[in-house]
Amino acid sequence: MMRSLLLALSRRLWVRDAMVRLPVTGSVVRRFVAGETVAEALPVIAGLVAKGLTVTVDHLGEDTVVAAQADATAAAYLDLLRTIEAHDLAGSVEVSLKLSALGQFLPVYGEETALRNARTICAEAARIGTTVTIDMEDHTTIDSTLGLVDQLRADHPWVGAVLQSSLRRTVNDCRRLAYPGSRIRLCKGAYASPPEVAFDSPQQVSLSYVRCLRALLDGDAYPMAATHDPRLIEIWERLVADREPGTYEFQMLYGIRPLEQERLAALGHTVRVYVPYGTDWYGYFIRRLAERPANLAFFLRSLVGRG
Repeated sequence: MMRSLLLALSRRLWVRDAMVRLPVTGSVVRRFVAGETVAEALPVIAGLVAKGLTVTVDHLGEDTVVAAQADATAAAYLDLLRTIEAHDLAGSVEVSLKLSALGQFLPVYGEETALRNARTICAEAARIGTTVTIDMEDHTTIDSTLGLVDQLRADHPWVGAVLQSSLRRTVNDCRRLAYPGSRIRLCKGAYASPPEVAFDSPQQVSLSYVRCLRALLDGDAYPMAATHDPRLIEIWERLVADREPGTYEFQMLYGIRPLEQERLAALGHTVRVYVPYGTDWYGYFIRRLAERPANLAFFLRSLVGRG
């Protein structure tokens, strides 16, 4: 019930405005968000790479409804990629982006705008020698997003896609997309979905996660298991025990289980940390609180401690 409430609040602007005004919020958000600017995020990114980790960087934003804002987001990604290049980080750092931030659901020419912006970003990523992963959003966006990924892959086969094991359709999406070289990030999913499209218990979501991992491995994709769940991490370690390093990834979020990230990297696994930055942090932050009770408890303790 608490998770559903938090996910509902993630789209309430009045709650966002109230949280932004809380003095404690900024310090707690910095646990999960690397800063508001590229300059603030850069030391975090470089520090993770220095520890033997790889990184995917997200310029926060979603649900863009103005074409100029979508173009501004694309420009921000170009600036991010040039910063990555300037600091010689392209070998370890890629970017993640949401198509809704690039104009996907503009009332006029939404998909065309998002595709144009995404192609520009992918071309710049190719130029500097890195990759792009297209984030997945709520269940209503899946067909549009995967359709645009297919178009992007025509020119850039390395474009990554994201699938969510909480959704009933996902194992079939995994089978379709599990062709050689297909980069697929599998996560549980952090969006509220109705029961007819999503599993309604954590156990079912975890079982679906394992089925999806197996489907990706059976099809010889490049699977990227994004989870902090100790049991699923253990299962993933067993499933990839005979695979060559560099043919799969572990992925985790910045600020969550950093010691586990370093442990896995020390064993020779590729571990990629999802690092968000930007001023539009509210929706991302609330979804992180909804995902794990420990995150919510941390936030509430901070409120009490500062109160």
